[in-house]
Amino acid sequence: MKAIGVLTSGGDAPGMNAAIRSVVRSCIYHDIKVFGIYYGYQGLINGNIEELTIGSVGDIIQKGGTMLYSSRSEEFKTPEGQKKAIEQLNNYGIDGLVVIGGDGSFKGATKLTEQGFPCIGVPGTIDNDIPGTDYTIGFDTALNTVIQAVDKIRDTATSHERIYAIEVMGRDAGDLALWAGLAGGAESILIPERESNMDEVLEKIQRGHERGKRHSIIMVAEGVGSAVDYAEQIQDKLNLSTRVTVLGHTQRGGSPTANDRVLASRLGASAVDLLLNNKGGLMVGIENNKVVHHDIIEALQREHKVDEGLYQLSNQLSI
Repeated sequence: MKAIGVLTSGGDAPGMNAAIRSVVRSCIYHDIKVFGIYYGYQGLINGNIEELTIGSVGDIIQKGGTMLYSSRSEEFKTPEGQKKAIEQLNNYGIDGLVVIGGDGSFKGATKLTEQGFPCIGVPGTIDNDIPGTDYTIGFDTALNTVIQAVDKIRDTATSHERIYAIEVMGRDAGDLALWAGLAGGAESILIPERESNMDEVLEKIQRGHERGKRHSIIMVAEGVGSAVDYAEQIQDKLNLSTRVTVLGHTQRGGSPTANDRVLASRLGASAVDLLLNNKGGLMVGIENNKVVHHDIIEALQREHKVDEGLYQLSNQLSI
């Protein structure tokens, strides 16, 4: 293998730049060329590709977002688009590809893998919804961003004696809401992996109100619906002042935490090592603090599961 390409695709996540840096410098360390592919799979089709050097990734480890930019590509979903992508890779002499992103990005990597082009997936998404890894790049940073917001909201909730419903991202996964709810002391956590029982939420709020508690935090994962709807139910049925905060894309930005920088560095270097050993069609991940790899197609077929222990603990501590 003489040259490796790297791209980021889908939603950005803090730590993607650290992963790009790791891929680039690992390649240079092993004396092989490395090409950055800009604007994801669409950029690959269009030939937005250039060789990267050590200096290309200087001073980016602490930056959020992705220096390679990102985009969605409907064209790449077609056989014709995939053929164009492989032609571009061949034109630049790229022998293997590192794809940094979430499940949509991994699905793109499987398409290239099925056509015989070696790809390694590196999980980068704040949703933490990729099977085969305990954590994804960006999750820890997003979690800390949410916690900072929750702490501030609790101050004003206390001052005004209000209920706050806070909506966080995560798509169809509840990890961000669950971890943030537990760390932020939320009274109730609503996640898509568990059927929402509004009666229990209302009962818990009412029980707290009766013992003198004048504020509550309700953590709502976007996968269960709008926090506005839940807030309206609370206001209507309990007649308690209720407000909504939708944190939105603030969760995807910001300087990555030390954990995300280290994770990205480890996974990026591992992806290069696999390609150098002529292995493709895999994803890298972290399990029990050890770097692992799995067949990328098999990993995507597995169901993401929320941590049962954390969910039970959150219920136990929010009585």
